[in-house]
Amino acid sequence: MPACSRPGPRSNGCWVTRIDSARDRPPPGPAPGRLATWWRTLEFSALALVTALSPGSYDRDMRRATAHQIYLSGWQALPGFLLACAVLGVVLIRIVVDTARDFGQSQYALELSVRVLVLELIPLLAALSVALRSGAAIVSEVALMHVQGAFDAMRTQGRDPLRHALAPRVFGAVVAVMVLAWTSSAIVLLLAYVSMYGFSPWGVAQYLRVTGQVFGAATVLGLVLKTLFFGMAVAAIPIGAALAIPRAVHKVPGAVMNGMVRLGIALVAIEVAFLAVTYA
Repeated sequence: MPACSRPGPRSNGCWVTRIDSARDRPPPGPAPGRLATWWRTLEFSALALVTALSPGSYDRDMRRATAHQIYLSGWQALPGFLLACAVLGVVLIRIVVDTARDFGQSQYALELSVRVLVLELIPLLAALSVALRSGAAIVSEVALMHVQGAFDAMRTQGRDPLRHALAPRVFGAVVAVMVLAWTSSAIVLLLAYVSMYGFSPWGVAQYLRVTGQVFGAATVLGLVLKTLFFGMAVAAIPIGAALAIPRAVHKVPGAVMNGMVRLGIALVAIEVAFLAVTYA
């Protein structure tokens, strides 16, 4: 096993080597092996987040890789995603408003629409959009780099694989999910006002009162954390699956499948956890 070329507290390049060492050890059993895989994914997520939030980590290569990932995962998908969310928002808001009016509960229509769309549905759709656009591509690219020894070559050249290859993908996915979720939520909030009050300014006070009741400090913090966890899961889980395979090309398709299945499970688990915390 090649040693890290630049050991030290600021270098996280050894992380890929630690993954290789853990993979090469005989697993103690099926359940511990799965738990170890999830634990290594969490470890990688924490390291990638710390690296992405450290200003000193950003040299020219990392900035370029991060911008490229944001462009592929978020910017290219933004127009189509905004249009899809706008259409979905108009349809669901109209259904909620008409149903609430039929039951004599029209005063709750706006709050229900905002909670369902902005707090729950749109962040999950943003994560799924980035996952479908980039998740399989990320796990395929990282798995091939792992199998072909690209990370060892980077360490030999004095470059940090976490800093220059892995963390930019995670940070780019986080930014993409947040941008898609927050911009779409702003569009849906505007559409909710138009659906309820039309283009008249007389409904602004009531609209602000209702939305202010929905978006309390705890709710806003929960929304930010949920989009953050969604974004990290979209990239970190596929990368963890890619680095967990032996160095054999025929294992790459299995890594793609395992990574996407684990990602789906993680997204559902995050959504259920936040639902339980919010509405318990």
